[in-house]
Amino acid sequence: MHSAHGSLSLRQYGNSPGSHAHAHFQVLLGVEGTLEIEVQGKGRRIVPGDGCVIAPWERHDFEARRMARCLVLDTEESGWAACAGNPAQPAAARALAKYLSQALEQPQSLAWHYGPMLLLDCWRAPSTTFARSRRAIDWTALGKWCQEHMHRPLTVADLAEQVCLSPTQFAARCRQETGISAMQWLRGLRLARARVLRAQGLPTAVVAARCGYQSASALGAALRQHLDH
Repeated sequence: MHSAHGSLSLRQYGNSPGSHAHAHFQVLLGVEGTLEIEVQGKGRRIVPGDGCVIAPWERHDFEARRMARCLVLDTEESGWAACAGNPAQPAAARALAKYLSQALEQPQSLAWHYGPMLLLDCWRAPSTTFARSRRAIDWTALGKWCQEHMHRPLTVADLAEQVCLSPTQFAARCRQETGISAMQWLRGLRLARARVLRAQGLPTAVVAARCGYQSASALGAALRQHLDH
């Protein structure tokens, strides 16, 4: 359904439709499942409460291995130009995704008219007061959790969930606060743990399994690469 600020809909995704582009902004906000999306050759995942702003004429493609649902806004509203590439405010995005996905089931809901404006407000840069009061990340506690689950193929989404942030927000905070990407930070923990276990005399294959590597050779390659850098 259309409003002066764009067309808002709730869509279900499955197999890839093929790379394409639009002459307008397209905003996606995850409601259910995981959507793999590639924009201008850069891949990312959209999970519930996470979102993405695709600028006009940016080529993109998406696919969901299992069913995924997203709120989709097609709009020519110029205010979205300042939001492209920025994450939505995580707490607000999660609440808004839940509300709008339910409200749009009602044909006469005011969400059809006000939803596009609420989405834009959710994406706009937070105020200085909000930034000062944002949730702190306890990196020590997160590191301990990672040590306990290091045998698993952990993702940025897994780490973000532990600190109540969206994957996009966590990735940005990690780079801001540690100077490296989230996966580099996790890789550092894995390799540090691997060195400790090897020093204890454990077989390389056992160390690899405990530290989340598929094989002893994969662990060896990671250690050599780390030393080269």
